[in-house]
Amino acid sequence: MYQYFIKTPWIAKRFFPNYVWNIATNKKEVYLTFDDGPHPVITPWVLDQLRSYNAKASFFCIGDNVKKFPGVYNQIVEEGHAVGNHTYHHLNGWKVNTKTYLDDIIAASALVKTNLFRPPYGRIRSTQARQMATALKHENAKVIMWDVLSADFDPAITKEKCLQNVVKNYTAGSIIVFHDSEKAFAHLQFVLPQVLDHLHKENYICRKIECITGEPINN
Repeated sequence: MYQYFIKTPWIAKRFFPNYVWNIATNKKEVYLTFDDGPHPVITPWVLDQLRSYNAKASFFCIGDNVKKFPGVYNQIVEEGHAVGNHTYHHLNGWKVNTKTYLDDIIAASALVKTNLFRPPYGRIRSTQARQMATALKHENAKVIMWDVLSADFDPAITKEKCLQNVVKNYTAGSIIVFHDSEKAFAHLQFVLPQVLDHLHKENYICRKIECITGEPINN
């Protein structure tokens, strides 16, 4: 049995109200997010899928990957998607001290200019979160969590289960997590086109999380 929640419990949202878990709305819209990119093959494939449904999304990028693949990062920005900071080295906030964690965020922010941050693994200490505005250099800094976890990263579940994790748990305003990474691609390749088709048939719009984003970076 996997040791994570597919649908974020209400009690977690209540205990951490300063984090963004979902977007309040009365409209049929959801927020697809992709962590751990950019990747030179997988991210362009994701962008193709989104484009085919005129869908927008939010990409939480690892700074080191942005440095390696700036052209892919620029494609995300130029196609009108949101970007977020996901640290430079994909650090677990529970396993490093606050200074190390914030320095890693600052390093990523030199490339990923945004007011959005998602902690890798969803693990961040309150002392780290309180200094997010300084690390991102934005007064309106937001820690973005999620409402629905696809679990595309987990090889122990089937791709069919991964699909059901999404379509059985989203509601209006849900923030849904996928990963544009090699580890997740086997599941993502199966799930994402079907999720987009399902949402389209249900008359849902895929929106990006509103953010402050800088210009594309130089290659």
